[in-house]
Amino acid sequence: MTTPPPEPHRRRSVFAGLRASFLTGLVVIAPIGLTVWIMWTVAGWVDSWVLPMVPHPWRPEQYIGINLRGIGVLIFLLFTIIVGWLAKGLIGRSLLRAGERLVDRMPVVRSVYNGLKQIAETVLSQGEAKFDKACLIEYPRPGLKAVAFVSSRAKGEIANTSDPDDPLISVFLPTTPNPTSGFLLFVPQSQITYLSMSVEDAAKLIISAGLVYPTPKTQDKPGSKERAPQ
Repeated sequence: MTTPPPEPHRRRSVFAGLRASFLTGLVVIAPIGLTVWIMWTVAGWVDSWVLPMVPHPWRPEQYIGINLRGIGVLIFLLFTIIVGWLAKGLIGRSLLRAGERLVDRMPVVRSVYNGLKQIAETVLSQGEAKFDKACLIEYPRPGLKAVAFVSSRAKGEIANTSDPDDPLISVFLPTTPNPTSGFLLFVPQSQITYLSMSVEDAAKLIISAGLVYPTPKTQDKPGSKERAPQ
């Protein structure tokens, strides 16, 4: 007498296959869906700030009949480009200097404006590389390693406290899983291990709490002593 095939085992195999397909589909859909949702949300947020400043007769929905999300983003980009183009000219620089002199006469506004201007110039400056390299440092104690981002060589009074043959390098040590907060550390160059991975890959590693590692590449071993940032 023939024994029938084990039905429960076959059902479990079908269920395992469906579960694997579901997880694979989730891995594919989740990044796409989250990216679309974030872009959609950011576009709506920018629209809510920009469009109220546009005179009603000039709004695009008056001509196309519908309110397209993202129009505010385009208006903001065009406005920023025009302002930047004007600021590079002689008249724009003169107006900017006159405006800054006016702001300097306002005690509270002056402090806020100068602080925000310095931050913007530091982050958006194209003249120097900022956070262009990932590294390993010993933190919070010797023997433990942490991923950080190289900023620049220390300057001024802080630089004077270091050995000229082993200058201090300012590095930003981000926290997990929120890399926007962290610690500013000044580390001797000899104690920094520069990594070959990109800053984007290092950020993914930090945000994922070590779950997402960069794709292996043919590269030099970490630990190469490179020229310190200027």
